[in-house]
Amino acid sequence: MSVRLAENSYGESQVRLLRLARQEGRNDIKDLTLTIQFDGDFDAAHVAGNNRKIIPGGTIKNTVYALARQHSLESIENFALHLIDHFLTYNPQISRVRIEAAENVWARLPHGGKPHPSAFTRAGTERRTALLSATRETTSIRAGIEGLVLMKTSDAAFENFLRDPYTTVLAETNRILCSVVEANWLYGDEEVEFAPVWHGVRQMLLETFAEHKSKSLQHTLYAMGEAVLTNFDDLEEIHLSSPEKHFHLVELGPLGMDNPGTVFMPLEAPYGVMQATLKKN
Repeated sequence: MSVRLAENSYGESQVRLLRLARQEGRNDIKDLTLTIQFDGDFDAAHVAGNNRKIIPGGTIKNTVYALARQHSLESIENFALHLIDHFLTYNPQISRVRIEAAENVWARLPHGGKPHPSAFTRAGTERRTALLSATRETTSIRAGIEGLVLMKTSDAAFENFLRDPYTTVLAETNRILCSVVEANWLYGDEEVEFAPVWHGVRQMLLETFAEHKSKSLQHTLYAMGEAVLTNFDDLEEIHLSSPEKHFHLVELGPLGMDNPGTVFMPLEAPYGVMQATLKKN
């Protein structure tokens, strides 16, 4: 019996980076985590222990820090493109570079009714994300959002669903709709103003969620994706994933009280997860 190496890749994971830009009267920060993965001619390292074509993990990490010194991090997509260009230019043994990037979102602390120029707080669990995959011929760029917590307490219903002998869920005409949205979208090319588009897509998701008269979480996810693709020409598709966070009305009858939709108990699990991918025709 013979054995062959079918596939292989390697890289460096969870490279942390905080970049501080000091300006007169104002500081800006970028808090990133990057994972970099290479495909290419690395068979010899596996089958013969020959490491001559292997870039050490420390070198990959140092390259991230060096390029962060040389380039702006205003857009994590553009920074990832600089890294890809560097690795493909100086390493002929690499055929593809994949980069996953996530940015922790920080907000300025209020001070005297204005945003503080140099003090920040983490904006919950929300992260800006990017996923790039590139060869010397083609490049795919996806951007996205993770941990976007949304809730609405009106204009949300869930009725006329399938019932069988095991169904105990009651129809609701006015319920709490809460979720932690993850969204990522595919760009049509590299010539995009990534930062303004990201902020615009985020705002469109927020506004659509707030205004949509929801008949289900699936109904609202579709409306959010449709609004984004309709309003942003640079996007070819969008994928949304959303767990449904439940709130149950507390039974206060045993305490001699009514509860007209006032006091609820959050349930951590189980919960449903809805996903949808929308594409332009």
